[in-house]
Amino acid sequence: MSIDTKRPHFERVALVGVGLIGSSLARVMRREGMVGSIIGCARTEATRAKALELGIVDEVTDDPAQAATGADLFILCTPLGTYGDIMAAAGPMLAAGAIVTDVGSAKVCTIRDVTPFLPEGVAFVPAHPVAGTEHSGPEAGFAELFQDRWCILTPTPETDAAAVDVVAALWKRAGSKVERMEAKHHDLVLAVTSHLPHLIAYNIVGTAADLEAVTESEVIKYSAGGFRDFTRIAASDPVMWRDIFLANREAVLEMLSRFNEDLARLQRAIRWGDGETLRDLFTRTRQIRRGIVDSGQASNGPPKPPR
Repeated sequence: MSIDTKRPHFERVALVGVGLIGSSLARVMRREGMVGSIIGCARTEATRAKALELGIVDEVTDDPAQAATGADLFILCTPLGTYGDIMAAAGPMLAAGAIVTDVGSAKVCTIRDVTPFLPEGVAFVPAHPVAGTEHSGPEAGFAELFQDRWCILTPTPETDAAAVDVVAALWKRAGSKVERMEAKHHDLVLAVTSHLPHLIAYNIVGTAADLEAVTESEVIKYSAGGFRDFTRIAASDPVMWRDIFLANREAVLEMLSRFNEDLARLQRAIRWGDGETLRDLFTRTRQIRRGIVDSGQASNGPPKPPR
């Protein structure tokens, strides 16, 4: 592999999906001088036009095969459910020595859907930057999004080691802390830390919206801090999260089952006035919050700079 595994530079990057994560990564590569040119692949004309207007990409297309032609780095930044179709189109156009990577938050399905379409000599390095906001679109991105966040790589035993080092270096240049993890374990961890909380947030906000005894204006007007936090999470991209839950269904269902058991225990404690059980739980969860704050993972990163 000719790409420097410590300070990589890519002549042509194909960015398939130019939303929050994709556009932020493009800004990073520009900032760090890691790229010659970027071709953005997006489904809608509006997205392609905005990406060009913002200077995130040098050219655009709606055809993954065209994006893959001549690319030495091909990055999937679309919802998980699209990976198979995209790779079926793009795979034959990828040249030996190219690297394919992604930013999806479920990895077993990613490896399953991408690997069959990889030509000989093309490496696939599954990646998941654990960063984001509730905003979407090319204009939502900013280069500092990944600063001091984790990026988890889930290579298989067959993944080219030099390609893994290249992708790790890319994310380190973005400011991320890089961890390597087995794909199935990644999916279980993220089911706990990300997927289940989003499912709960969507459900709570939906419940509030459906209550006949409380008007929508009252829900908005009198939202306390906890509910506001849930609405921020529940404002996340609906297509992306639909695909995450379907793609990582086994791990999510496992965690949901455990959650339901714990919720039933709390229900009993409240019904029977068991304050000790409630206090013990709240004490333990407070310690978890303190640990998150101490580790610097308590916010979504710096505010977006003005454009």
